[in-house]
Amino acid sequence: MTLALVSKPGAAAPVLEEVTLSPPGPGELRVRVTAASVDPVDTLIAGGPGRVIFGLAGTVGLGMSFTGVVTAAGAGVTGFAAGDAVAAVHGDVAAPVRAHAEETTVPAAAAAPLPDGLDPVDAASLPVNALTAAQLLDRLGPADGRTLLVTGAAGAVGGYAVALAAHAGWSVTGLARASDRGFVLRAGARDLVTEVPGPVFDAVLDGAVLHAAALAAVRDGGTFAGVPAASPATSERGVEVAVISVEPDGARLAELLALAASGVLEPRVAGRVPLSGAATAYGKVAGGGQRGRWLLVP
Repeated sequence: MTLALVSKPGAAAPVLEEVTLSPPGPGELRVRVTAASVDPVDTLIAGGPGRVIFGLAGTVGLGMSFTGVVTAAGAGVTGFAAGDAVAAVHGDVAAPVRAHAEETTVPAAAAAPLPDGLDPVDAASLPVNALTAAQLLDRLGPADGRTLLVTGAAGAVGGYAVALAAHAGWSVTGLARASDRGFVLRAGARDLVTEVPGPVFDAVLDGAVLHAAALAAVRDGGTFAGVPAASPATSERGVEVAVISVEPDGARLAELLALAASGVLEPRVAGRVPLSGAATAYGKVAGGGQRGRWLLVP
């Protein structure tokens, strides 16, 4: 038995209960969780709307992004062994136990070794947010000195997007509050704006989920990338629009962890609470405006 946060039909908040965790199947790792981040998708599922969006029935686990220590490896797993420190994205929204638990199982292909130099707790703020930023950036094509507006540039996804884009050679401008200027420029942006400008950028990476409003900043024939929304942007003026959901990718995650260990990416933590205090973290994230992620530490 292990303690885990779950979402139940009709419940408007996560429930902490003892659950039975299956042994790792072929290609899976069983991991003792060190820390896990609370992300907006977690609050969406726990609050109910996400259950409809993802077609979830019955009791399901919560949590996507985590770090931990491998306790067992299933048949066919190579490259990981008991005792290894890892980070991972748990992408199965229907699984009975996910990242917000004392222990969980995850496909080995979704995990990456945790490099030396990263705090194993703080690093839990990185996997799903940095991977989302990287996969959005991939959809925009090569930098080639092009101009890029990152909305939500001080947020969890946007902050990593600024750093990754600048590292890749984009000329980056961040859209954020004036009070976030120090962080946004430190992450690699050349400038900060506080309102969406006119169509002057070659591309927009929409970390703030503004969609149509952010599309207005893309020049004719440019490129837009964002995550799913209730009213997603649609192509206009020859602008290519890509709306994507994050996909677990252990190899890419390993690259991002290495960038964090070298200082290119900055893990950002808003606070830490135990699993028993999850309501605090879920409430903070649902309220928005956080700088960094709240972490659950079993």
